[in-house]
Amino acid sequence: MKRRITTILFFCVCATFTLAARDFVITRYGARPDTTQLSTKAIQRAIDKCAKSGGGRVVIPAGKFKTGSIFLKSNTCLWLEPGATLYGSTDITDYTPVKPEILSLRTHVPTIQLIYCEKASNVSIGGYGTIDGRGIGFKKKILDGTDEGIARPHLIRFVECRNVTVTDVSLLNSACWMQHYLACDSVKIHAVKVFNHNNHNNDGLDLDGCHDVTVSNCIIDSDDDGIVLKSTSPRACENINVTECIVSSHCNAIKLGTESNGGFRNINISECVVMPSADQSSRYFGLERGISTISLEMVDGGVLENVNVSNIMAYGTESPIFIRLGRRNRPYAENIPVTTTGILRNVCLSNITIAGAGATGCSISGVQGMCVQDVTLRDIFIEMKGGVEEVVPLPTDEKETGYPEAIIWGKLPAKGFMLRHTRNVKLENVLISTLSPDARPDFIYDDAE
Repeated sequence: MKRRITTILFFCVCATFTLAARDFVITRYGARPDTTQLSTKAIQRAIDKCAKSGGGRVVIPAGKFKTGSIFLKSNTCLWLEPGATLYGSTDITDYTPVKPEILSLRTHVPTIQLIYCEKASNVSIGGYGTIDGRGIGFKKKILDGTDEGIARPHLIRFVECRNVTVTDVSLLNSACWMQHYLACDSVKIHAVKVFNHNNHNNDGLDLDGCHDVTVSNCIIDSDDDGIVLKSTSPRACENINVTECIVSSHCNAIKLGTESNGGFRNINISECVVMPSADQSSRYFGLERGISTISLEMVDGGVLENVNVSNIMAYGTESPIFIRLGRRNRPYAENIPVTTTGILRNVCLSNITIAGAGATGCSISGVQGMCVQDVTLRDIFIEMKGGVEEVVPLPTDEKETGYPEAIIWGKLPAKGFMLRHTRNVKLENVLISTLSPDARPDFIYDDAE
């Protein structure tokens, strides 16, 4: 018996030493908890040593550390202890430009980011610390927004990675997008807290042409779009599940698009709450209480199908539901033009309650000759502001080649839903109410079978 106990104790001690050896604490590699000096090289040394040793955790201990671009590698976890804050440098020369191999709308030129990872497997960011990009230190230099990732760094960017996990951390103040996952497979994002209100293009979470993704229990408060699925290459977003998140945005809380070259397939979004942003002092885009709760946009030639949005509770947003098939046809590369209109079909929105919406109304619209198809709206309650005293005519300019936005036509001819160029749209138990009398009908149909 004594020999058995001794053997067990021996293996326990060995296991403890093995686990400890897999932690690579950045202070052991020269990092200093002092924001007046950079710890970039020290952190990268820890990452490189971790990867070379077969993997483990690169630990940011309690304290305040400053860094420029760092590069994660396979089998590494960037772990932030409670009380740890990793600050991004505000000097653009501390960021390393990288041009990913994949060709997409946003990879034609090198971009900069605080945390970067490409073509790696089993990579994660976790712990209960904070990553603060201090993005207010980067001025917007180009009015059309094309400086994002060039003159203003992303906070996190994963490209063509597999088995990615980001959990529990707090992410603050990116100079543009907070998180960009491009062409990644098997991604898990859980219990992440995002606050992004200090520069233009301050999205909360961007999933771009990713497959097999779960997003759960996140709290996201962003100036620009909140949770966004994009397709900036021929690679569609597929098999995405978003659940139990709280989202606030001055723009669109939950959105598919606008970039939609590859499209979206098998998307499930459920059990989410949408509410006005906690930050009303530094709005760069959008409206005080948000533009839309749900926007589904297919405008660049791809296919959007098999999308389910259910059990959503929202307060605010000007035009809560916006479903749009358009012909913007923006190519992801100059030599690959988009010559066909996309497809938007097989969508179900159910059990959605929205209070405190604006007076604009909602819309489901295709374009002449190419209709939105097979959409079901079931058990929808929307409380609108109302107050429009005269009948509003149908918009004569359908803006089929323009940027899709729920408020592009201003006040719509219906206080509930305008259906235009649609086929087989079913409305079951859809109730529209207004806080003030409104002269518009609940629903209006144009080229809608």
